[in-house]
Amino acid sequence: MAEVILKNLSKSFGDQIGVEDISMTIPDGAFVVLLGPTGAGKTTTLRLISGLEKADRGEVWIGGRNVANETPAQRDVAMVFQQYSLYPHLTVRENLAFPLKSPILNTPADEITAKVDEVARVLQISHKLDNKATALSGGEMQRVSIGRALVREPSIYLMDEPLSSLDAKLRTDLRVELKRIQASLGATLLYVTHDQIEAMTMATHVGVLNDGHLVQFGTPREIYENPNSLYVASRLGLPRINVLPADVFGGVPAGTTQIGLRPEHIQQGEGQEAQVQRVEHLGDQNRLHLTLRGHPLITIADPATDYAAGTTLKVSPRNPLCFDADGNRIR
Repeated sequence: MAEVILKNLSKSFGDQIGVEDISMTIPDGAFVVLLGPTGAGKTTTLRLISGLEKADRGEVWIGGRNVANETPAQRDVAMVFQQYSLYPHLTVRENLAFPLKSPILNTPADEITAKVDEVARVLQISHKLDNKATALSGGEMQRVSIGRALVREPSIYLMDEPLSSLDAKLRTDLRVELKRIQASLGATLLYVTHDQIEAMTMATHVGVLNDGHLVQFGTPREIYENPNSLYVASRLGLPRINVLPADVFGGVPAGTTQIGLRPEHIQQGEGQEAQVQRVEHLGDQNRLHLTLRGHPLITIADPATDYAAGTTLKVSPRNPLCFDADGNRIR
């Protein structure tokens, strides 16, 4: 594995900015997630690292070398796409072995067999090795697609929303598997997603992208607890952060126009009166949908509480996040 460094990386497509001035270090052995909506620049960043796109400006360093003049094959990266990208006429075994037979790797036959068997065991598809790819379920095909990357030992694994087309249970299962595999291999992995749950549960580091710019980079906890803007605060957290005018509670720093309150940062029992509009019973907690001075507010309550629609309760803020008119954090 290797450390990957991006230095002032920029790429445009005509008048459209793909990414602009991105600088980021992906530590050796880290699981880094790039998080952002469609069009934020996530896939463009992957393609620049892999060499599938050529940067307009800036540099990509992999394992201590500038790879500007290297082909994708020479850069020694393994990429997993959202689509399965399997050879339908080949068996699972043949699909997994295919990357190892390239002229660059030229892997001996006995080593190919050992690596394919090991990856199949890790991904729990050993019993499918002799099946054609077309005979697999969607989850199994994605496991094979991931396995085609894992059989190699590249400098970095690049994954472009590989779980987004799967159903909810398979996504959950494969999130756990992928994190376990990455940790056991000590692999350097850059993973692209718009799914905040994937970012929070798998990443050692999260990079938040907006319109081609890297707006914050840090651990999931840092991003969640100390966002530098309202945009970043809204990317992580479920339910989403509550946004209220600064004067709803008062007592905020000068320049504050909006405050952000995580659902768990709303205290109940004292403060201003709010009306319960709806209650979601989720088993381990109740989710309360409130109205406070005409503004919607979501908070959580102990499952033993028995609030009903129309109930009035008092609420007050704890550790509100303060933002100026441009959405920048006021600390």
